[in-house]
Amino acid sequence: MAEIRLTIDYDSYESGQRMDNLINELAQKPESGTLTALTIGDWGEAYQNSPDTFLDALIRNKDSFPQLRKLFIGDMSFEDCEVSWIVQSDLTPVLQAFPKLQSFIIKGSTGLALPDLEHDALEELVIICGGLPLEVVEQIRSARLPELKKLELYLGVEDYGFDGKLEDILPFLEQGRFPKLTYLGLKDSDIQDEIAKAAANAPILDQLHILDLSLGTLSDEGAEALINSERVRKLAYLDLNYHYMSDEMIQRWKATGMNVNVDDQRASDDEDDWRYPALTE
Repeated sequence: MAEIRLTIDYDSYESGQRMDNLINELAQKPESGTLTALTIGDWGEAYQNSPDTFLDALIRNKDSFPQLRKLFIGDMSFEDCEVSWIVQSDLTPVLQAFPKLQSFIIKGSTGLALPDLEHDALEELVIICGGLPLEVVEQIRSARLPELKKLELYLGVEDYGFDGKLEDILPFLEQGRFPKLTYLGLKDSDIQDEIAKAAANAPILDQLHILDLSLGTLSDEGAEALINSERVRKLAYLDLNYHYMSDEMIQRWKATGMNVNVDDQRASDDEDDWRYPALTE
């Protein structure tokens, strides 16, 4: 099993190194035939250059990576590029080029598109960003992903790209859309209480093992609906990490005996109760 991470630091980029060259070089190496996981980090000035600068090379060399099962595009720290600055692109052609791909992770949502999303093998889809555009939300909602087991969406905030409302998220709480889904993450949101109340007795919980509502602005308001739900109590794991719940609510969760993560308690910034998700800019 081979896992490789390709990235270009500032000096290398200034010296003329480009991601398409790294991919072409990788495709010529003997280990390309056993590569199972490929992570693409900073491709150089990602705040203005999209993956279009190297996607053609990746797709053109697809036959050199017959065992590729996991692909991560955009694995950068804030020191490389703030998540809200990462320029993405239409990534559907990548999925079409790798029909055996099982895991697809994307970081950054500026310019991101996933139109006509269909894949017969994909089991995991993760989008990490500070604001997920409604257009992308709708594209995922209408996707045909019969093998999808894990869907993890960082919803973020309006200032960094999220232009949807609760009703745009509700379809993910219905059964039948992704019949094999066992992990649902609707996280990093400033409407986390609304999502929690909607999710508390949603039919989708009957098939889930894990519900992830972490990294958002969850307070006692949303937690109350969750803690009173019999469906929630049947989950194998509930992730509420990074939250604005009170000490009392945290103790109530611990008393349930559930496998629930209530770490990283946050405090509102001021008397106006300003609360912020974990990842925005």
